[in-house]
Amino acid sequence: MSTSGIDSKNLAVVVNDNDPYSLEIGAIYVKERMIPTSQVIHIFLPTGVSELPVSQFHRIMRDINKKTPKHIQAFALAWTTPYRVGCQSITSAFAYGIEPGLCQRSCKTTRLNPYYARGDIYRPWDQLKLRPSMLLAASSIDQGKSLIHKGLSSDRSAPKGTGYLMITSDPVRNSRAPLFEESIRSVGNKFKLKIIHSDSLSNAQDVMAYFTGLPWVKKINTNNFLPGAVADHLTSFGGKLTDSSQMSSLRWIDAGATGSYGTVVEPCNFIAKFPHPGLFLTYYLRGDTLIEAYWRSVAMPGQGLFIGEPLARPWAPQKSLLKGGASGAKPMHGQESSQDPDSEGASQAPDGP
Repeated sequence: MSTSGIDSKNLAVVVNDNDPYSLEIGAIYVKERMIPTSQVIHIFLPTGVSELPVSQFHRIMRDINKKTPKHIQAFALAWTTPYRVGCQSITSAFAYGIEPGLCQRSCKTTRLNPYYARGDIYRPWDQLKLRPSMLLAASSIDQGKSLIHKGLSSDRSAPKGTGYLMITSDPVRNSRAPLFEESIRSVGNKFKLKIIHSDSLSNAQDVMAYFTGLPWVKKINTNNFLPGAVADHLTSFGGKLTDSSQMSSLRWIDAGATGSYGTVVEPCNFIAKFPHPGLFLTYYLRGDTLIEAYWRSVAMPGQGLFIGEPLARPWAPQKSLLKGGASGAKPMHGQESSQDPDSEGASQAPDGP
């Protein structure tokens, strides 16, 4: 079995022929990443809507399954909307199908991702019957082009950047803070990580990772995000890309990040529903692509939306990747937050842009 992981030879690009953004960004991505035309799948989705009905999704997936070559291990979805299927993110729906009853279990634990912390899985479809998926989402065609350029320019760049782990004043959305010291220990001297006690980071010129927890994050445009950088904020509706009452995850892409993540419906502040910084960086630093490292870092991604340039690979694959090692990362059970789930509700007012 191949241990090369996800790359242009086994990634399919799905294009919405009804969407001018999708047509242009999809074509650019296919050309720049040299993806074979046999791996481009054309479908017809409604435009200008955030949600795709479950019944329509089932019909579309039947068509996609017929068109998808058997060797495909992951999907790049070349659009920004729709970003959800019922109460589920469209990236998790494409990855492993519909998770029944998610609307009734919004603030409860959800399906455990079998790819989570599995550094030994290189062909997720062949081994797990799961195709990690990521939206090539941006607020405009120009921003989409910039996103693709950021991903391409990150490849094997071995950036000397910094990862910023923010401990904020928001006690509910700050639930990942207990993971930060552990993340520093797991990364060791392979990469510089800083724990910052603040609600914002400003004028940092070397941002390679930015993990925080707030409904709105200020001053992000003052920072310089290096090619391949990832940034996300733990809050309820960051994954509502175009109609959120909180900061959309697209703001990170507009600011220069190459990848981000957010939830599309109220998840409550379960740590397991958001990226684990230490796991993400462990896999990214060993040479995984963005889509691999990000998907491996979320235990329960049913409500979570992955956006970015999936094939960005800032660090060249290490021998441990090629030989099947997990670089010290081990499978973990999803962790629940001890906070009252209702305290992460939509009724909380944002604290300003």
